[in-house]
Amino acid sequence: MNAEEIKKGIMCKKEFSKIPEKDILLAYEKFERRECSEEEKIRLTRDLLRKVYSAFASGKLLSIKDKNEEWFLRKHLSTRERLNYYPEIYKKLFGSLNEFSLIDLGSGINGFSYKFFPKKRRIDYTAIEAVGQFVDLMNFYFEKNNFNARAIHESLFNIEKIKSLIKECKSPRVVFLFKVIDSLEMIERDYSKKLLEEIVPLCDKIVVSFATKSMIKKDKFKANRKWIIDFIEEKFELIEDFDIGGERYIVFKTKV
Repeated sequence: MNAEEIKKGIMCKKEFSKIPEKDILLAYEKFERRECSEEEKIRLTRDLLRKVYSAFASGKLLSIKDKNEEWFLRKHLSTRERLNYYPEIYKKLFGSLNEFSLIDLGSGINGFSYKFFPKKRRIDYTAIEAVGQFVDLMNFYFEKNNFNARAIHESLFNIEKIKSLIKECKSPRVVFLFKVIDSLEMIERDYSKKLLEEIVPLCDKIVVSFATKSMIKKDKFKANRKWIIDFIEEKFELIEDFDIGGERYIVFKTKV
């Protein structure tokens, strides 16, 4: 099979049909040299992409539906876990900022939490997400409600494009990377460090989060992500580190 046939073989499944080509090919590269058939390599690639992009999302999110915010937020395990805590999380993360740009990298469907933003604040919200169906859902929701928000279909592995999109947003800028680090590392080891080094200087505040409990069994994880926390503490200025609802939030900025 040539590259085009491989890509088509992977993307013929609806759940992968709107994932950026860059992400598809990076995932395939992890199995490209394995001694097995092309069909098996494609299957393994799909399994990896499923773990990264759709393992915790309902298939009902793959088409446009006119439902309320909570219906959508409950269809993805990450946002379902966060649902009862959004007001507390956003109040703590936004602090004294009243007018700023919020860039949500690897947003999933987190854009549906827009209604939980603290009132009387001017927030220009941009969601950047690799799953095209999630982008379509959020833009439909934003346009219907006339929100000051947009969703953009883009690979987080396209660093120059991500930097360009961040620069388009007015300062001050806050960037979210909610439960994204682990997924990036599954595709390319140490990519999270590379991404942070490039984007932190462009922003006023970065928020990285990861689950501290299993989203299904509710058991605490033994993994503490020491490698990324040590990297953040070494390279940047730590602002806050707290846990709400089984999710740990690390807030930091560039060193002065």
